[in-house]
Amino acid sequence: MHASHGSESDTIMVEHAYCFPREEFLARVRGVQTELRRRQLIGLVAFQPETVTYLTGFFTRGYGSFQFAIIPAEGEPTLVCRDMEEYYLDTTCVFPNRVLWSDGDNEIAVAVSAIERALGRRGDIGVDLNSWQFDAARYLALTHALPDLTIIDCSDLVTRMRFIKSPAEIAYQRKAGVAAEAGMTAAVKTALPGTSERELAAEICAAMIRAGSDLPGPGVLSSGERAFHLHGGYSDRILRMNDNVQIETTPNVRQYHARFMRPIKAGGATDEEYSIVETLVEIQDRALAEVRPGIPVRVADAIYRDGVLSAGLAETYSNKTFYSIGLLLQPSGGEPLEAAADADWRFEVGMTFHTYVLAKGLGMSESIAITESGHELLTNFPRQLFVT
Repeated sequence: MHASHGSESDTIMVEHAYCFPREEFLARVRGVQTELRRRQLIGLVAFQPETVTYLTGFFTRGYGSFQFAIIPAEGEPTLVCRDMEEYYLDTTCVFPNRVLWSDGDNEIAVAVSAIERALGRRGDIGVDLNSWQFDAARYLALTHALPDLTIIDCSDLVTRMRFIKSPAEIAYQRKAGVAAEAGMTAAVKTALPGTSERELAAEICAAMIRAGSDLPGPGVLSSGERAFHLHGGYSDRILRMNDNVQIETTPNVRQYHARFMRPIKAGGATDEEYSIVETLVEIQDRALAEVRPGIPVRVADAIYRDGVLSAGLAETYSNKTFYSIGLLLQPSGGEPLEAAADADWRFEVGMTFHTYVLAKGLGMSESIAITESGHELLTNFPRQLFVT
């Protein structure tokens, strides 16, 4: 283990890759510190990878290794991570303080030392207890090693901040939307009878990467019987005549997401299927017409649910209809702001969502941003049933 403080001489030859201006990160940290003081906490120990990246800029594809950020109620954050990630600290993180551990070190001992140095040994500290990085074993080990530090669940603190995106964040989501559109264009061209799901996935991924996505995706991809069941992944299955093909393209740009679905039929479609998709488009149009700042989400949610049920397209409709998206790192698939039938929150400027409607194996969705006057489509693609 070793601690270090970056300096201009240390990193003068390094090409920096900050996602946002330093001032944006400083403002985020100041917002956290204001809330820490309001809650009478001496600091936040943030394990969720999205939280670390959101507050400090630090991003590495190795975020699955043990790493976290310490945000004191006063002063600059400290990053704790594996020494193999130091290059990415230098190039992405806007704060210099770090504690590095090496393979073979006792990670908990490193964590205890870093927390003591940054926050002291006594007081109330916030921790994002819902983070998959902070498992039960680590919780027990830290509470045993630091008995005079009381852990308070602050899983909501940064998460709520992240629901409202800055213009710069939404700009990345627009770029992700363009990559999603490129992926869907490839899907429509490739989803022919006789093509394998694997080949279809390869074409979608290649198109999204060429269009700017930092991850290949492709997202949901399934055909035949599996197309009637959400969250299928591609396989060696060969598309057959008249297959439903369920496609959701899910690229990201600088870890910011946009995604959407369109219904595809391989080879042919029935009049009934065309009618179903026209109904889904009409339902979604009516729901989106109600999406604007200050409107309760249940208004648009009810249009989705009542529309599907009254059209006789389903006997029950339990899907969520909106969920927040933005800075997402696997395994996270969305932010914890969702619209179920009893949701009581309202749309606010800067929120971004994936919103969808499904029936009989056919799905229609968009990514949207809430604006002053209503909403903006982050994904722009013809809204229809595609027959290849």
